[in-house]
Amino acid sequence: MTANPLLTDWNEPFDAPPFHLFETALFKPAIIESIRSATSEIKAIAENTAAPDFENTIAALDRAGRKLDDVTSVLFNLNNAETSREMQAVAQEVSPLLTRFSNDITMNEALFRKVKTLYDSRNSLDLTTEELMLLEKNFRNFMLGGAGLDPEKKEKYREISEELSTLTVKFEENILDDTNAFELHITDEGDLSGLPDGIMGMASLEARERKKEGWVFTLHFPSYMPFMKYSARRDLREKMYRAYASRAFHNDSHDNRELSKRIANLRLELAKITGFRNYAELVLGDRMAETTARVESFLEELHLASSPAAHRDFGAVKEFAEKCGHTGRIERWDWAYYSEKLQKAKYDIDDEALKPYFVLGNAEKAIFELAGKLYGLSFMRNNDIPVYNHEVSTWEVRDADGAFLSILYIDYFPRPGKIGGAWMTSFREQRIENGNDIRPLISIVANFTRPTETSPSLLTFNELTTFLHEFGHALHGMLSRCTYESISGTSVARDFVELPSQFMENYAYEKEWLSEWARHYITGEPISDEMISRIKESSTFNEGYACNRQLGFGFLDMAWHTLTSPLQEDIIEFETAAMQKTELFPQVEGTGISVSFGHIFGGGYAAGYYGYKWAEVLDADAFMHFRESGIFNRETALSFRKNILEKGGTDKPMNLYKGFRGKEPAIDAFLERSGLK
Repeated sequence: MTANPLLTDWNEPFDAPPFHLFETALFKPAIIESIRSATSEIKAIAENTAAPDFENTIAALDRAGRKLDDVTSVLFNLNNAETSREMQAVAQEVSPLLTRFSNDITMNEALFRKVKTLYDSRNSLDLTTEELMLLEKNFRNFMLGGAGLDPEKKEKYREISEELSTLTVKFEENILDDTNAFELHITDEGDLSGLPDGIMGMASLEARERKKEGWVFTLHFPSYMPFMKYSARRDLREKMYRAYASRAFHNDSHDNRELSKRIANLRLELAKITGFRNYAELVLGDRMAETTARVESFLEELHLASSPAAHRDFGAVKEFAEKCGHTGRIERWDWAYYSEKLQKAKYDIDDEALKPYFVLGNAEKAIFELAGKLYGLSFMRNNDIPVYNHEVSTWEVRDADGAFLSILYIDYFPRPGKIGGAWMTSFREQRIENGNDIRPLISIVANFTRPTETSPSLLTFNELTTFLHEFGHALHGMLSRCTYESISGTSVARDFVELPSQFMENYAYEKEWLSEWARHYITGEPISDEMISRIKESSTFNEGYACNRQLGFGFLDMAWHTLTSPLQEDIIEFETAAMQKTELFPQVEGTGISVSFGHIFGGGYAAGYYGYKWAEVLDADAFMHFRESGIFNRETALSFRKNILEKGGTDKPMNLYKGFRGKEPAIDAFLERSGLK
């Protein structure tokens, strides 16, 4: 019988996964076997007769289940980036098995006694800061995982957590299915009024790939957003908007309304079983914000600062639309269209003017060189490393002294098997094992604008900032220098993890960086100083509106996760009330936000969406420090690397930040950068 390649040693360069050997049918048996093996490792730790110490208990737990980690990282990463019906079914089937295994660990009485003994005596164990952080994380995980509950509550905890693991996977699948199910097929060229040539070329290519005449627009962002910005056909903009905003909202098998409610209510029940009033309290204990009161105060403070600017922005767009001949109220499908036109009128700049300068290949090279300038890194293409799709590129990342740091996978373009958005992930985290520094395998996945028959991939400005954002996460993973996998790389507090990513976005507005590489793809002409100035000037355009909208999502997230009794009411009524103070548009019947809010119902941002804004305060303050010394200053950059990028979760986030900045962050830089001060 042939050995399952998921379970054997991987003999590819840098021990990378041999994707070409992984058949979907192999994942479930590999996970079952890996769970069996990991269970034996856990049993040995729990039954060790030696007195518990950090090495034989906490460090041993961190090492347990390595093969299981490898197999599950491949499965769930592929389920997001290269999925199929068969793979989705496997993910659904194994999710409760994995949750059951996790519960078996945290509810193991003998193991918990060892962990609690160490935790109770932690101040006399002479632990390093990193070891203390790992011990505290383990103790918290046991407590939140049901340790110490009576048998009846333990059984209920198991039931709830296993069901949640299945429901959250299903939630994302429903969004992807509805995203893929819709197309706007245009055969009359007159219906393309207002759309730039590049957008039409992309839609023509999409139609040919679907073996259709004319043009096809989809709900994937590189197709959807340009259509909403440029199409002069208001009726078609409305059709596209309604399709996008009603994903998973169609009274069919993909409808997420009851699923949203079920997930939130189960999370509440889980929180109450473990002694909390609501799910947010459970989650926030290891975040920088720490309490629901502090999060709500933070959101209210920013809302107070941004609300006048949001109403000003809304009024300006409405007035401009009326000057353009628009009558009646501004609807949601009008916003992007008239905002784009107003921005063009005010700053003589828009995505179509900028895109020719932002060739994806050039941006990639420039971002790599920026990492070289800041941190001494170099990137070398390596085509010998297997990939899961032919579009994925692989890079060796090396330090200034030539030492190997990481493999970086990059997957740029939308496909039917890929969920929307952009994200950084990993196939292996960094750790020290038997004295060896095991370097990570990091991946950036995006849905950027594809090349057409007549042009390379040309990025919108938003796609450029997205690339920088995800690359910042990647740096956090690639530069990690920690001992224990559980707290290495991006394994940090959720409201701290966005600091490295949002910090990188700042460079998109800097003349010193843009002028180095941004060239027109036809003429070779460098981007002009005037155009860069207009980018900078326009950076606060509609920022009040944007901040207000983001805060609305934060308020909605907290509303779902500060429930103290199960939600019974209609979720649209619920979300309307939660977001009312930030809402500037009337509700569009047949649409909803919660049903496609993958960050909080499918991803890891439940009670944590505020973290994007929280981290903006940090990144604005951090970049101000760079401005003071020079945005490419190597000394400042190496301090950022040493104190933040390399440290993972080896210390409290505020301690790490103060190690870099010398003081706690202030909100002033954020307010000034956003034009809200």
